[in-house]
Amino acid sequence: MPEILLARDHDHGTLRRALAAREIERLRRGAYTAVDSGETGLQKADQARRRAKRTVVAVHRQLTAHHVVSHESAALLHGAPVWKVPRSVHLIQRYGAKADAAPDVVRHRSALSDDEVITLGGVPVTSLVRTVLDCVSTLPPLDGLVLADWALSRGIQREDLVAALEVRADRRHRRRARLVLELGDGGAQSPWETRTRYVLLRAGFPRPRTQVPVVTRLGTFHADIGWDDWGPLVEFDGFVKYQDGVLNPGYDADAARFDEKRREDAIRAAGRRLLRITARDRVPDIVSWVLRETPPAHRPTLHPRSDLP
Repeated sequence: MPEILLARDHDHGTLRRALAAREIERLRRGAYTAVDSGETGLQKADQARRRAKRTVVAVHRQLTAHHVVSHESAALLHGAPVWKVPRSVHLIQRYGAKADAAPDVVRHRSALSDDEVITLGGVPVTSLVRTVLDCVSTLPPLDGLVLADWALSRGIQREDLVAALEVRADRRHRRRARLVLELGDGGAQSPWETRTRYVLLRAGFPRPRTQVPVVTRLGTFHADIGWDDWGPLVEFDGFVKYQDGVLNPGYDADAARFDEKRREDAIRAAGRRLLRITARDRVPDIVSWVLRETPPAHRPTLHPRSDLP
């Protein structure tokens, strides 16, 4: 992570000149970071994530009172994906916010046990289990599901999360948290795959599975989302994998397209239908496409779920 510069530790004139020369950029009041030329090729979402992480570290360094980074800010430091990059830094502290408190810091008053606090890069952070529970209890269900999926993919057991939820002193939003944990699936490999599954669940489709195996003449492939014996297989198709050098310096996007076509042809030849979903597709269209590609004998009657907004 590039160096974080605090105004209290540097000459203000030097900082102003560096800012004007675009050698540094402002993170928040009194905190700056060196401009990293290597980030110019990153997608905007990745740039936003990196900036948000630096802001969390800057807040930590600026504070003198005891604090622990929590909620989605802790998720960032754990390396978790987030559906929306947080605009505020979340902390657990023993005292509430003062009248003149910084508007970009959200303070939560909560008790933490010793095993709920760890240190990451010198920053006190809530443990992974505590972070996931804080997020699934306070974030909208889709945002929470992205983190639940990621935690399960990292080997955290659903039973352990549910058990920790049940003994949690803060009982607010416990029903929503249980729902999100129950719907979590460690087979999701990106937030957009989670979102696609969420769209189908919300529309009233039976719960799909992730990484559905399909035996073909070219071997066994795994589709992002689908059902074992009926309906189409659904995959989220991101633009990023069709750009040269995006995954590694020798990555060939044309070869990736060719391999993807062979894979898709083999899956269709095996008797399975395949739908490709992108970030630009409208939710009603996704639902209607899946229904259209489902054989009439298996086509479900949809009743949208009110518990998934």
